[in-house]
Amino acid sequence: MKQNKNYLDFVSSIKESLEWKELESGMIQIKMENAGVFNFIAQKLFGRPRFSYIDLEEFGSFIWKQIDGKSTIFEIGKSVSEKLKDKAEPLYPRLSQYFKTLQLHGFINAE
Repeated sequence: MKQNKNYLDFVSSIKESLEWKELESGMIQIKMENAGVFNFIAQKLFGRPRFSYIDLEEFGSFIWKQIDGKSTIFEIGKSVSEKLKDKAEPLYPRLSQYFKTLQLHGFINAE
């Protein structure tokens, strides 16, 4: 029998191979390799960089710092709500989408 899992019960961890740093401003910057055939061609023909640097804003940086491999997305949501109050609303739909995007880009593991 198929069981539906609640995405908010997932626990995420940052991939160990991912390079990132916390800037002096407290915001997070992620180093992402522009891999794949199209990126390779763009790098050779148009001088596109091999790496891109993604600067997370306040919402994203706060969440990133909460991803510890132990806390569920729901628990992280409670911390976000306490810290960012109304700026985080609508919290859980926004948070779920954010984690799905991080996972899609290969920045985190979710279990």
